[in-house]
Amino acid sequence: MREIIATYFQQLQDQICQAIELTDGTGKFQEDKWEHHSGGGGRTRVIQHGDIIEKGGVNFSAVEGQTSEALMRQMNLSERADYFATGVSIVMHTQSPMVPIIHMNVRYFEMSNGINWFGGGIDLTPHYVIEDDARWFHQQLKNTCDRYHPEYYPRFKKWADDYFYIPHRQETRGVGGIFFDYLKPSQQTTEELFEFVKAVGETFAPTYTHLMSKNKSLPFGEDQKHWQYLRRGRYAEFNLVWDRGTKFGLETGGRTESILMSLPPQAQWEYNHSPQPDTPEAHTLSLLKKGIAWV
Repeated sequence: MREIIATYFQQLQDQICQAIELTDGTGKFQEDKWEHHSGGGGRTRVIQHGDIIEKGGVNFSAVEGQTSEALMRQMNLSERADYFATGVSIVMHTQSPMVPIIHMNVRYFEMSNGINWFGGGIDLTPHYVIEDDARWFHQQLKNTCDRYHPEYYPRFKKWADDYFYIPHRQETRGVGGIFFDYLKPSQQTTEELFEFVKAVGETFAPTYTHLMSKNKSLPFGEDQKHWQYLRRGRYAEFNLVWDRGTKFGLETGGRTESILMSLPPQAQWEYNHSPQPDTPEAHTLSLLKKGIAWV
């Protein structure tokens, strides 16, 4: 089963890269193939300096090894085991502050003790929250979830609100989306869970390319670029301080360049910055909170 899943994830990487290149118009992905020190490897694909995408990555990996002490602590394991992990991870940073950052991850993990599970999700981080776009984005995710279980969207939406939260800023990273982890075969088989994960992966390209095309021509100036760099700073803070995937990759000796691909090409930190009242920036901050019912 793991070979079937890994092969599909490679195909998903191909499909998404083709869709992003087509929509961007000029940007092309460059590929680095790499090997993991304990077995397996991956394909890191990065697009830079496109018409719409300033820097983005679509990464595939399939690695194996033995659980380290750090990984055992993270997963509450009492004894070592061999593991296999495969998945696709995506982050897109855009030229225009009017086109949102997006992240997706779909992954499969299995251990020699017989435990296996899926995880993943998609979330949107607009520099400026356009409420109609946020509602439309969430509707696409709900449509996908509802095809597999009526409880998936509300459950995974709340999970995303809680996960993509920056405690030291008391704000969410963006408008959320869905996030799930440790989906294990019980009432549903591994094959059934895999079908859901495939559907999530295939929701990404049509959803994001729509937002790319819709917002790429919206006007902006220096003030909006300054705000974009500040929001990218928040994105970097979350990924470096709180994101479990970043920690997992670094603690298991993963490829550093691939792991830190998610960081923006340029960001800013300004001391004690606070937007003026009744501005688009202040409105965006007012919507970076948990529990908003977008659909």
